Amino acid sequence: MDVGICVPSHVGDIDYVVRAEELGYSHAWLADSQMLWSDCYAALALAADKTSRINLGTGVAITGTRPASINAAGIATINALAPGRTFFGVGAGNTAMRVMGLPPHRIAQYDRYLGEIKPLLKGQETQMQHGSREIPIKHVMPDKGFVNFEDTIPMYVSGFGPRSLGLAGKHGDGAVITFPASPVVMEKIWLTIESGAADEINRDEFYMTAMTAMVVLDKGEAADSDRVKHECGAMAMATVHYAYDQYRNFGHQPPNHLSYLWDDYVEMLEAVPEERRHQRIHLGHNCWVTPEEEKFLTKDLLQSTCLIGTQDELLEKLDALSEAGMDQVMNLPNFDPRFEVLQRVAKDIIPFV
Repeated sequence: MDVGICVPSHVGDIDYVVRAEELGYSHAWLADSQMLWSDCYAALALAADKTSRINLGTGVAITGTRPASINAAGIATINALAPGRTFFGVGAGNTAMRVMGLPPHRIAQYDRYLGEIKPLLKGQETQMQHGSREIPIKHVMPDKGFVNFEDTIPMYVSGFGPRSLGLAGKHGDGAVITFPASPVVMEKIWLTIESGAADEINRDEFYMTAMTAMVVLDKGEAADSDRVKHECGAMAMATVHYAYDQYRNFGHQPPNHLSYLWDDYVEMLEAVPEERRHQRIHLGHNCWVTPEEEKFLTKDLLQSTCLIGTQDELLEKLDALSEAGMDQVMNLPNFDPRFEVLQRVAKDIIPFV
């Protein structure tokens, strides 16, 4: 199994990607959210210049913030800088859109977008929708060094619900998924992806990546130790942010494992004026836990949202999921201890998977 990193795009933090390459990580996925981090393509260009082996791509590019032509040109430019090791991760972008007070693409929009961009990633013509018009477009000077379509750019489609997973099967060369709880859950994900494909999917060729925050416990260490919270608390809280978005926008009730915190959490957020609440919900997203949210980091929340265990426990789980068809685990730790986590996972996990 490959082990990759997800990186909150930061033009001043390219050494993190360089160190990941040195330690044997396979992929660096640079996150795309304009109102949270640096521009992902600028950060990818810097990473391409300083690395030579690690696969580089978007983790994931957002369909609602850039037309297909812009994302295709961006990743094809990176492919010119890092030929043969560039990939395109793509998603509808709940956080990237919600932090601006906007909805992410709905399934029909997402479907159309993926259909538009796939030919562009190959340097081919596509039909771009502009208002009521459909316009044939393609990169008209692909052989002048501006971009690179000669080396394949695989498209990995992010999907968390059944319909978006179906679109991964319909359009993608692979999928980006939430970390499955077991091989049984992994098989259900496979079946959902396959239900969307026009032709039979070769599971050996379809590249499956699961995102999590991984913590290797010391002997006798509790799963809710201060170190665990320091290394993966932001991932745990990001799931709470998402649940609140679903509650706020659709009236969805939170999952059972959040019931203990829900009333206090909602009260905290609803003290923020409605017109700017969208800015507060995702504060610290996948980087830091804000001081007022630290009290919500219980053992149950951490264990239900992150990959926490001893070295043997983690290797056993990863081995079982590898057998079930998972190709890569993508790790996204808290920002401050990221180098320590990078080193620990490289020592205790990468050589054994």
